[in-house]
Amino acid sequence: MSDWIRCFHLAPEAPARLLFFPHAGGSASAYHPLSAAVSGTVEPLIVQYPGRQDRHGEPFAERTDQVVDAVVGALPRHPGSAPLALFGHSMGAVIAYETARRLTAQGQPPAALFVSGRQAPALPRRTAGPRPARELSDAELLDDMRQLSGTADELLTDPDLLPLILPPMRADYQLLDDHVHREGPRLTCPIIALTGDSDPRVTPDGVRRWADETSAAFDCHVLAGGHFFLDAHLPYVTKVIASALHDETEDARVS
Repeated sequence: MSDWIRCFHLAPEAPARLLFFPHAGGSASAYHPLSAAVSGTVEPLIVQYPGRQDRHGEPFAERTDQVVDAVVGALPRHPGSAPLALFGHSMGAVIAYETARRLTAQGQPPAALFVSGRQAPALPRRTAGPRPARELSDAELLDDMRQLSGTADELLTDPDLLPLILPPMRADYQLLDDHVHREGPRLTCPIIALTGDSDPRVTPDGVRRWADETSAAFDCHVLAGGHFFLDAHLPYVTKVIASALHDETEDARVS
């Protein structure tokens, strides 16, 4: 695998591959539980953004198209490859969507796009306040992270860990602040959306607007929980993934 893509659970005989895009501030290891849960059903691949974990010290990505360029260029391509689907949570949903658009424009649309914890891209991004991330103090950024409940509070108060946590979070928030959604052709693959029913930044109605982004099927799952609801629903999410990709791989075999 390249610097950009990790595989924690090899499953080369799986009928499909699923590429995961982490949330803002997140790294490939954030998807380890879901990777383990779906392994065998799919071969799970995970994007590792620069500037964190084993890529610590590399400059952070500043634009979504930077990430899309690198990920598309790093994807293994060879005859007979299993179909590829994309899964993104929060910021990852934005980048997964832009990657799906790029692949579709190249004549290689993904088998499906899973978007989690994110409103449709045509809607304004809901933030903690009116100020952009580059203007937030460290304390304000930490408070925002606590509101989303994605990081254990003991980590957010550890002075040794904060230099590892804050820079990637700030960089990713700035990337999102600078991202501009551009209208374009709708995707041709199914979109499957998931969200928590008590997410402070995402509404179920906003998630359902993802239906506008595809000419294919759309499905929405509203689960109990806040912004980081996935790990509490691993068996259910695994079934959603398996069902959607089984349908798509069966259709591909028939055609």
